[in-house]
Parts: sequence; structure tokens; C-alpha cells
Amino acid sequence: MDGELKGSDLAILMLKRGNKKIWCAVSDDSDEEAMTDHDGNDFTAYIVAFEDGYFYCTAGMQWLYAVPIRIHEIVHQEAMC
Repeated sequence: MDGELKGSDLAILMLKRGNKKIWCAVSDDSDEEAMTDHDGNDFTAYIVAFEDGYFYCTAGMQWLYAVPIRIHEIVHQEAMC
């Protein structure tokens, strides 16, 4: 273990630091589940708060786990690998 924060712990720190909307993979089971259960499009959300043990997204839904992710456009070179 490298000691770096990750997963839901990182999301909490980012919110405390003042981040307003954090794009996250979300789940009610675990950080690992958030990153692997991608059925449909309901696995990501903009997280705006962490209160009383729950993460809250812009739609008002609550989640137990929220893993910050980065989404970027795929470029030609990446598509051809």
C-alpha cells in the first residue's frame, strides 16, 4: 500500500477541500463495485456533498460509495491500440 488516499476516502477529502462537483463512479456496495458494475449508464454521478455517511449527487440521490474518476475523449491513437 502506497499510503495515498483513493476511492470514497479521496472523494470525502476533495469535498472537504472545497471541490463543488466531483465526477464519480457510485455504488451502495463498495468502491470496487462502483468501478466494475457498469450496467446501463447509472453508475456515474456528479457528487456534491457528503453528509451523515452518504454521498449526494446533483440529482439528490444518496450513495454509500463514490470513487472519483476522470473521463476524457478518446483520440485516434488510443482507438487503434
